[in-house]
Amino acid sequence: MDRDPSEDDSVADLSFEAESPVMPPNELLEELPSYDWLLQGRGRRVFFPSLEVLERPQEPASWSSVLEHSRVPVVTEEVAREALLSFVNSQCCYSSAAAGNLIIQELRQQTLCRYRLETFSESRVSEWTFQPVTNHQVDGPQRGTSPRLWDMKVQVPPMFQEDTRKLQVPHSSLVKECHKCHGRGRYKCSGCHGAGVVRCSSCSGTKRKARQPRRCHMCSGSGRRRCSTCSGRGNKTCATCKGERKLEHFVQLVIMWKNSLFEFVSPHHLHCPGELLAKARGENLFRDENAMVYPIVDFPLRDISLASQRGIEEHNTALASRARILQQRQTIELIPITEVHYWYQGKTSVYYIYGTDHQVTILRTGVLH
Repeated sequence: MDRDPSEDDSVADLSFEAESPVMPPNELLEELPSYDWLLQGRGRRVFFPSLEVLERPQEPASWSSVLEHSRVPVVTEEVAREALLSFVNSQCCYSSAAAGNLIIQELRQQTLCRYRLETFSESRVSEWTFQPVTNHQVDGPQRGTSPRLWDMKVQVPPMFQEDTRKLQVPHSSLVKECHKCHGRGRYKCSGCHGAGVVRCSSCSGTKRKARQPRRCHMCSGSGRRRCSTCSGRGNKTCATCKGERKLEHFVQLVIMWKNSLFEFVSPHHLHCPGELLAKARGENLFRDENAMVYPIVDFPLRDISLASQRGIEEHNTALASRARILQQRQTIELIPITEVHYWYQGKTSVYYIYGTDHQVTILRTGVLH
């Protein structure tokens, strides 16, 4: 395809893409009076409203009565063996025969308390962004004053489910010449330097192949071939403005819902890997969910009360300056763990049963392979 003759005189005036800035210069986006509270300079800015003080919820009248009604069943030798057989049957590298024939020597059991605090928060960030100007109507300041960021109504996702949404702030649009192509809609092709043709790769521009009297059939003896980068036009459509020559700059609201997690497991004397206790299934002992929860007090295990106080303080401090807390949830769960000492083929080793669903983990030094 040959180039459009109407473009020949303008190609020489085009710049290469790499010479143009990726982002618009500072002076391009002058601050308008109605935007002063939206943006400071060109950086992103976080906005959040003040938190309301809520009444303190009631805790259980007696922790001891709660604990009495939440006893975890004891793991017997039969249960320990069944849990192990179920585990090895689901694996490819363990022997079910060994699991059935080993001798269980000792069961060491302990019930741990796991405290969890989840804090679901919402933060709002404003930033400049742009898009090509098309046929849609531009919503600029002449149509009204932009709403405050927290006045923009959005549907909140289900509590404790993270999400991110981006919205255009009404009446914040400005139309400017594209800073990438300087309003031309095109830039000079870097493959052919605007010529539309390149040297023939078959004959290296000599018009004939070496040791062949006939002219090169790839370029028909011209020594040049149409540039494949720009299809012979000598220029390419600006990817920034999509050839529209102008950009609509507007303030974009970025809303982020995040779920922060604090977790604490009570101390124990067993040697079960800590990462197993974080994912273990437990029996729920206490659950408190509200727009804001308060530290647990007077729990029989003082470490849990201290963990509750520490977790709430950490979350409130970390989020106070950059987000709004929508909901908090704290729970206490009982996590049973059993250390099983066994003997098999003259060797002793250990495996662990953890959680109310009797999950099993075998140490690498085990002899059941």
